[in-house]
Amino acid sequence: MAKKRPQTKAKRPQLTDGEVPVVGAREPCPCGSGRRYKACHGRAAAQAVTELVQRPFEGLPGECDWVALRELVPAATAELTLKDGLPEGVPSVTLATVLPMAWPALRRDDGSVLLGLQNDTASGDISRDLADTLLRALTAEPGTPVQGRRAPADGPRLQDLLDPEGRFEPVVHEGFEFWVPDPENTTPEVAASLERANAAAIPTVRLQGVDAAYWCRTPEKNHLRWVMPHAEERLLDALARLQAAGRSTLGEGTRLVGSFRAHGLTVPVWDLPGEVTAQDVEKPAAEFAERLAEALASDAPLTADERRARGGLTNRQVTLS
Repeated sequence: MAKKRPQTKAKRPQLTDGEVPVVGAREPCPCGSGRRYKACHGRAAAQAVTELVQRPFEGLPGECDWVALRELVPAATAELTLKDGLPEGVPSVTLATVLPMAWPALRRDDGSVLLGLQNDTASGDISRDLADTLLRALTAEPGTPVQGRRAPADGPRLQDLLDPEGRFEPVVHEGFEFWVPDPENTTPEVAASLERANAAAIPTVRLQGVDAAYWCRTPEKNHLRWVMPHAEERLLDALARLQAAGRSTLGEGTRLVGSFRAHGLTVPVWDLPGEVTAQDVEKPAAEFAERLAEALASDAPLTADERRARGGLTNRQVTLS
């Protein structure tokens, strides 16, 4: 029979939460409690990593466009304004929907930074993961990509790094040539990635007359996908009022078919005839925005027809994130 290990009487070192390093989940916790890390100080860290932030872009300028670029738009960029200004040697910071080789970020040869938005993230807070990637990109060697990692649970979020008064103006591109300043002299790997990305990109246009509305052409038909900032229940009520009254369309042959749910916001979707362009839908979208504002202002109970319309919209709702 094996002998029991003698119990020491020595006092265990006491560490504060800030001093406890991260170790393997099954290793003894460095705080000296005698428990495994995952059952001790690792529990809070794991919760911070997995807890989902429902609206990760809330509070940022252009929250609706952030959601659109994350989930709906193939190729787009937007200049970012840092709260404390650009560091020395960094001429610009640009958000991009996708980067070559699916890099989370890239520090270009000239020192400028590209931050990828549509990458997988390691925690439930996209904003914190992106902020961690951005900070590492600002200090990366020029000409190198930044790899993904799990962001520290107490690290800053984009809301801490970006100027809350800064403008957020997405520029939608036909393809991904913005990846490289000289596509003719890029590496074979990046060239192949560029070719694949361009082949998969769906033609998309951002409307100018309303916020965060994007026309796109798919092989079957055209669509308008419009990210809206209103509370979901109130927005669905308003859309149901318009649907029941026959006022939810964007012109002849168009139809409100449902909505997406993405990052805490609702994205109504219209089917459009194949010949309808983004320019064609500008005026109807502006007129719809006025009708929607009236419907949102109503507090009257839904009628039977409106309740049926609401049920139909709810049944055709798809969650993207």
